[in-house]
Amino acid sequence: MRLVLLLFAFAAALLASTPRTLRVDYFHTGSATQEVFSLDRVVREPLPWPGPRDRGIDDTNLGKYAFEVAEAATGRLLYSRGFCSIYGEWETTDEAKALTRTFSESLRFPEPGGPVKVTLKKRDAANAFKPIWTFTLDPSDPALDRALPPSAGALIPLQRSGEPPEKVDLLILGDGYTAGERAKFEGDARRMMETLFAQQPFKDHRSDFNVWGLCPSAEASGIARPSTGLHRRSPLGSTYDAFGSERYVLTFENRALRDAAAWAPYEFMEILVNGQTYGGGGIFGLYATVASDNAFSPYIFVHEFGHHFAGLADEYYTSDVAYETGKARLEPWEPNATADPRNPKWKHLLTPGIPLPTPWRKEAFERHSYAMKELRKQIRAENRPESEMEAHFRREQAEDSRLLGSDTHSGQVGAFEGANYEAAGYYRSQTDCIMFTRDEVGFCAACRAGIERVIRLYAPRR
Repeated sequence: MRLVLLLFAFAAALLASTPRTLRVDYFHTGSATQEVFSLDRVVREPLPWPGPRDRGIDDTNLGKYAFEVAEAATGRLLYSRGFCSIYGEWETTDEAKALTRTFSESLRFPEPGGPVKVTLKKRDAANAFKPIWTFTLDPSDPALDRALPPSAGALIPLQRSGEPPEKVDLLILGDGYTAGERAKFEGDARRMMETLFAQQPFKDHRSDFNVWGLCPSAEASGIARPSTGLHRRSPLGSTYDAFGSERYVLTFENRALRDAAAWAPYEFMEILVNGQTYGGGGIFGLYATVASDNAFSPYIFVHEFGHHFAGLADEYYTSDVAYETGKARLEPWEPNATADPRNPKWKHLLTPGIPLPTPWRKEAFERHSYAMKELRKQIRAENRPESEMEAHFRREQAEDSRLLGSDTHSGQVGAFEGANYEAAGYYRSQTDCIMFTRDEVGFCAACRAGIERVIRLYAPRR
């Protein structure tokens, strides 16, 4: 109760100088060839706007989608952000070629003083943003939903470094934890937080972050895993088997997620699901997920958070994914992959004199990686215990580390072919990275630069 009172005290103190948070919930409907948007509701969240007061315009050029909020009368741009969505991944799957589906999505921004025009944009075939939906919003509309959402439980200040508008605010949400497991959630959340801040550049920027915890109580421990016959309605709706990929954990219950999260100041969300099975996911500007108790949870947490926080591309290319990447080799918007090895976007970080493209032990790595992939399939097909899969990952990790660590250009910054799910045509900045393998190597130079750019958007060094 004391934490709830402190939260409301914080809100009351800032309301005089900080706008409230508005959220637009909308439906995103379509298939592989068409998409339609429709308004669901406009919500005034219970807390003040947690974001920076003087950095409303996003200059990072990240995301498959972006939205802008402009004054309706003058056209003056007030706020913008790039993001990705579940729909944006789903539309590239085989399922999207066969049927139409609807996904709930949200846009959040500081409440304006008068009517605004909200414009949603999407990248076209040349990767340029183009408007695809526009509507006008009046914050004085009596239909605006001002009701308080259901309580998500006591807010846990896992790390408070300053006032939310001056810091990056990360919210860790628990899903599949019963009321009797709330202490377990807090312990799991603190463990994952320490894992994140052990990695550079988060380690050097720890004081730029606030970290909050919320854990709505579940009726039963754990989350759904349909491929094994386990169906469960956890508070946030998290589930394994997203898009038919057994290790991919997402929630499709956007309304429930947003109503719970509204009780904390946040720009970024991590959903910590209560379970032992290897799994997770990460979508830029939406959320990241991780299963709490798997041996590889620390790696998954950091890897997937990289997707969510900085729009980092996967650098691996020998594993199966649930969606298609396309045949064109356009320059990716992600900061850690390029289609131009002779002029990479991280050229200011290149090791002097390094050849471009940069040779590496690609064939040997691929032979090993594809062999390990077949063994993984066999273990899954035979439904062996999770411990056998973990042991397999350990063997794979050790050989990856040996191969890549012995490469001539190990530790150097160049342009190494193989990234963005493709063996050819895309390049990464170093031989190894947490976005490439499970090795304990941390983020590559391009990833670190991309992460720092996002940190500066929310908490620039004074």
